[in-house]
Amino acid sequence: MHPRTSFPSGRLLQGAAAVAATVALTAGSAWACPPEPENSQTEQAAAAGGQAAEGTGGHAGHYHRAAPASTKSEAVKGVRRVGGVPDAKGAISLMFMDYGRGPHKRTIMYATGQFGLKAYDISADPRVPKLVGQLNMPGMWETEDTDFDPKRKIIYLSRDPRAFGGNTATGESGIYVVDASKPESLRQITYVKVPAGHTTTCVNDCKYLWTGGPAKASWMPADWGGRPVWVTDVRNPARPKVHKDPIDTGRNDGKTDYTHDIQVDSDGVAWASGRGGVRGYYTTGRHYDPLRKKWRTATAVDPVPYAGGGLDEATTNSTFMHNSYRAVGRTRDQAADPRRWGNGKLLYVTEETFNDGCANDGLLVIASLKGSYGGEGWRSTPENKFRLHTVATWGVAGKEGSDPESTDCSAHYFDVRDGVIAQSFYSQGTRFLDVTDPTNPRQVAYYRPADAASWQPYWHGKYVYVADNTRGVDVLEPTFR
Repeated sequence: MHPRTSFPSGRLLQGAAAVAATVALTAGSAWACPPEPENSQTEQAAAAGGQAAEGTGGHAGHYHRAAPASTKSEAVKGVRRVGGVPDAKGAISLMFMDYGRGPHKRTIMYATGQFGLKAYDISADPRVPKLVGQLNMPGMWETEDTDFDPKRKIIYLSRDPRAFGGNTATGESGIYVVDASKPESLRQITYVKVPAGHTTTCVNDCKYLWTGGPAKASWMPADWGGRPVWVTDVRNPARPKVHKDPIDTGRNDGKTDYTHDIQVDSDGVAWASGRGGVRGYYTTGRHYDPLRKKWRTATAVDPVPYAGGGLDEATTNSTFMHNSYRAVGRTRDQAADPRRWGNGKLLYVTEETFNDGCANDGLLVIASLKGSYGGEGWRSTPENKFRLHTVATWGVAGKEGSDPESTDCSAHYFDVRDGVIAQSFYSQGTRFLDVTDPTNPRQVAYYRPADAASWQPYWHGKYVYVADNTRGVDVLEPTFR
């Protein structure tokens, strides 16, 4: 592994009272979209010393508020909108948590965003989510891809340093630990400061959290391009313990850079996406470590490299990879046919970047893991680069249903079911792509309202729920099958 850097333990002290005055607990009331966390991307980039851009374009460390489409046009095909939640404006991510069993079973949809956290009961009618509780945190940022523990009913809200008017250079980052055992009475258990705070993901059955991003703070090493991952032990959720040494360092051809998000696949491999590509780690069990050249036990704080690496720059518009998915194990049939393409041999990756012109924005990338199982992605250097082979890419520019006037076209989060990827493309809406043939992703449906700001779609039951930062939540019913 690459050398790790220790940080002053004082920066990791718990800070439950740090925002106590900001967080008010209420139930049942709606709340309007809050103001932007900062005055402008330009000011934020300056405050961060020029280190804010996530990709090679002008994306200020994921401080991006997608503007509504430039025209009044809209386009819909293969789906229909059957419901929505306009009072969730500012939404960034969603979660679905079940309570009880049998006739008493309830399903709660949680929405996170610039308002904090809201709970909606979708048990009676999934098309009409009913607000039942909320944790008000006006000015919160960023809560992207929020994760939760379904057994202990705990939600982990990731606080980006730009929350509540801060900036990446000096702002505070951390994790709010929220008790969601009673949706009508959401309660903050504690808050812990963490050197990273853009996204937080459960690993090892939510006993630990991996938190990464965004751009580096002013006190971090000068040669870093962004924040790597810090590990938090939440076996006792009331007393989180942050491990002092970061992981996923040296991710960008040997340079420590911005780790954006983590996705854990069905085999338990944690995939870390960010600037420099996507790398997967074992976090439990005994495995051969190709870097240390020995068998050892993987842990959340000392994982074993598995596979992955950088993406081929000839096929992408940047080196910034936002999130990923690997169909393997119990999910092996969800994407390409494993009988032809192998069990877990492909990665589906969002490249996120905002360059000049829609055609130069971020893509969906499908890459092969072949040749990356020997630690190649950890040994890559500027002089001797290792890159994954790109099987195919798909971008929204010029495709059916797109707004030719919009320049807000980057790919964002996606969800996969039965060979179809539902993927957000900001103001270009939500796209449905058949990836059963990974060499030829094929659009089969789309939903692009005139004011779209699609951030993350979720398959749930027979519907797709879209977290739209402008519209709130849209409930879509696919009709293309």
